[in-house]
Amino acid sequence: MATKLYIVYYSMYGHVEKLAEEIRKGAASVEGVEAKLWQVPETLPEEVLSKMSAPPKSESPIITPNELTEADGFVFGFPTRFGMMAAQFKAFLDATGGLWRTQSLAGKPAGIFYSTGSQGGGQETTALTAITQLVHHGMVFVPIGYTFGAGMFEMENVKGGSPYGAGTFAGDGSRQPTELELQQAFHQGKYIATITKKLKGSTTA
Repeated sequence: MATKLYIVYYSMYGHVEKLAEEIRKGAASVEGVEAKLWQVPETLPEEVLSKMSAPPKSESPIITPNELTEADGFVFGFPTRFGMMAAQFKAFLDATGGLWRTQSLAGKPAGIFYSTGSQGGGQETTALTAITQLVHHGMVFVPIGYTFGAGMFEMENVKGGSPYGAGTFAGDGSRQPTELELQQAFHQGKYIATITKKLKGSTTA
């Protein structure tokens, strides 16, 4: 059976979504891994989103909490709000209480990726505060560390991401993920998919 990796994200303006797409590509490049994109439900009404000039959502399906149990591993992505994950993603995790009671996600690997408005906007605090969600579910946090190699030490150009996971800077919204940021996202997908496959193999052997 294929190893299932779910890339679950929330994206208001498309920055996180672009990283998610590259993470899916990276994960799918690992033989025997089935990678799928999912969005969490929007909590803001259409009139508010319209006033915020948010573009229409993509065609990625909306996930329900119970569907998380079908996956062998996860990569969770979200924009930052005041140094923490966006409320939309927190609301989704808040709805997983039933899975917490049964510890249905315990032992499953999970990574994190994110987007912030500026370099001091929470590239690391967002990941750090998100880890608490994984801990209470008993999931295994999988950071990328410095496995991305030389790309982790880029100093000539602005680059999002950290040892915690892939990332990008949105600026005023006009800045899009750079090629290096997308490469890091691809690497994260491939890296976590490989680990997820190994962990699944060790439990089914």
